[in-house]
Amino acid sequence: MMNRLLLSIALLCPFVLMAQPYQPAPENLAARKLFQDNKFGLFVHWGASSVLGDGEWVMEVKGIPFSDYQKLGRIFNPQDFDASRWVSMAKDAGMKYIVFITRHHDGFSNWDTKYSDWKITNTPYGKDVLKQLAKECKKQGIQLGLYYSTLDWSREDYPWQTGRTGQKAGRTGKSDYASYLQFMKNQLTELLTNYGPVSCIWLDGHWDQTNPEGSKDRSSRVDWKYDELYGLIHRLQPQCMIGNNHHLDPINGEDFQMFEQDLPGQNHSGLSYQQASELPLESCITMNGSWGFRITDRKYKTVKEIIHTLAGAAGRNSNLLLNVGPMPNGEVQPEFRDTLAKVGAWVRKFGSSIYGTRGGPVAPADWGVTTQNEENVFVHIFKQPAGGQLTLSGAYQADAIRAMDGTPVQVLSSSQESVTIRVQIPAGVEDHVLILPKKR
Repeated sequence: MMNRLLLSIALLCPFVLMAQPYQPAPENLAARKLFQDNKFGLFVHWGASSVLGDGEWVMEVKGIPFSDYQKLGRIFNPQDFDASRWVSMAKDAGMKYIVFITRHHDGFSNWDTKYSDWKITNTPYGKDVLKQLAKECKKQGIQLGLYYSTLDWSREDYPWQTGRTGQKAGRTGKSDYASYLQFMKNQLTELLTNYGPVSCIWLDGHWDQTNPEGSKDRSSRVDWKYDELYGLIHRLQPQCMIGNNHHLDPINGEDFQMFEQDLPGQNHSGLSYQQASELPLESCITMNGSWGFRITDRKYKTVKEIIHTLAGAAGRNSNLLLNVGPMPNGEVQPEFRDTLAKVGAWVRKFGSSIYGTRGGPVAPADWGVTTQNEENVFVHIFKQPAGGQLTLSGAYQADAIRAMDGTPVQVLSSSQESVTIRVQIPAGVEDHVLILPKKR
């Protein structure tokens, strides 16, 4: 009887362990704090799809069978790719980290993987861009995160029969998730072993196996076995943060939560029905209307819009991951470079109201947002408030309240509970930032 009991306990142990709540390592907790302090990153969507100049979803949108689509591998030749220019552009814009697309939904691998022939080192270019980018990020002190798609339109073993996308790729074989899972594990092991420290693994594609966003039932038609995937990532690099763009509440084992084309609490995109959690937050936003290079997309956000988005994210306790889609030759188009340079000039003046801050004591409003650190509350005023004045909760050193640009601030009243100030935004100012020192 005792032997049977011990055997039953032994058989149950793996399931008990699997069900345990995730306990992040100390290195991971430190990485989360640094992530929140960094506040601003660059997202890069780029690969073989860039050749067609119609976005990273072109294979799916145009219904191109993979047998035809893979001919792009004979054409993709980014001779003008320069990792130092990419990283310098991000650093000059005030960005602290880069998240690079290693493999998007078309399955093309942007590194010299041993587990697929559909990769950049089999193109005429022939070089491992990720190795170059990792080396340059280390040189310039920029953290490197890696996007990795859990969805694949090219592989037969991906469970494509139940997917919302990829039905026009021409696949006829039977899927085999055990095989596909091992493939992902092999590739993630390469990425987390051969390219130095990785700040985050940014997963995407879960939604392919669910009903559309906003549906009552968003359960997955596939058991992704995230306990295995997440466990592998955390074993290989304990500090590496895991995020998954599933458009759901966080899953056990994840380290940050992201919002696509929205700031937390917004749902302009129709993708962000989830509520902000206690995890570090990140908002990924495009600089025009596209993620990957689209030659006809000229809906560029202005410098003012991006500054408002950066401050708006910080005021909602979120990072901003701002996207560029480089051209197929490897260059980032001048419209992006010029805007980022101007954003960087603003950040050099007002970055102390963004970096190292958390969401402020006043909820985001039509007029703007607040951020804060231990010493100060920063008031980001995007447009003139009604009546030309603001009442802000909290106790402040009224005689020390000032604008970051030197503009005088008139305090109308002050108490232990709040302060009321008169506001007049100077002409041509993108974001009128005030400093309110906290009363000690």
